[in-house]
Amino acid sequence: MLNRAGVRAAVVILFVVGAAVVGNQVRVANNREAARAERQRAAEDERRTAPIREALFNELQPVPLANCAFQRFGEDHDGGYLLCSNLLEDVKVGYSYGISGYDGWGCDVSTRRQVPVHQFDCFNTKVPVCKTGRTIFHPECVGSVARTEDGRPFDTIVGQLQKNGDAAHHLVMKMDVEGAEWESLPALTDDALNLIDQLVMELHGVKEQKYVDVVKRLKQFFYVAHVHVNNFSCEPGHEPFGGWAYEVLFVSKRLATIDPSRKEVGDVPGVAKNHPNAPDCQGRIIRK
Repeated sequence: MLNRAGVRAAVVILFVVGAAVVGNQVRVANNREAARAERQRAAEDERRTAPIREALFNELQPVPLANCAFQRFGEDHDGGYLLCSNLLEDVKVGYSYGISGYDGWGCDVSTRRQVPVHQFDCFNTKVPVCKTGRTIFHPECVGSVARTEDGRPFDTIVGQLQKNGDAAHHLVMKMDVEGAEWESLPALTDDALNLIDQLVMELHGVKEQKYVDVVKRLKQFFYVAHVHVNNFSCEPGHEPFGGWAYEVLFVSKRLATIDPSRKEVGDVPGVAKNHPNAPDCQGRIIRK
């Protein structure tokens, strides 16, 4: 027979075991509830964003141009972008947004076209090296209004053009600003958009209506010449896009002409994966 101490010990053990069982059941129930809530959020996100993603996908279908000679400017992989090299003749200056300490694109544009290129980045203020061209670095970012945020200066594209004396110059522009493009581009005036001969950007995100609105406005002035998914962003959940980050080349309608004999863009020279050793997801972006 158990003595009183043994009984007390047994009771304590039973209590601890019971509490552990109940606690485990509570955790399982909470995990199931959290999983159900996450599935509901995902389903609601899918219902809300599916038509937006489809609309954006349709707006970004490239058109075959009759007079574009594609050529890569900048790095061999991430940081390199395609331009229509033969449609840069009128460019007097380049603007490169989002530098992170290097800017092969800006250096290539300056070197090949013998024009200055203004570079902007207020998060990484390391000045890129360009031994063969003329690049001017500004420790400033781009936004919808002129402001200072956490000690970092921002200005609009129009404001920066005016400060640099380029408010009447034809230019080529590159932008990779990690989502800030969606607030910066709407601030562009029609006059400024008419000055941009080519605009190549990495766009971030596919699930907001404002993205569709921005692209529609750009297409009033530009043709979509090329689209390329950044394979650092390849993942499900963004269909019909292959990923959430994608590079787009917009070419001014003043310069480019559509080839009526072609229905598809076809193969484009100079295309390369951003991450050379990672899987690609280009097949889900360009509708043939």
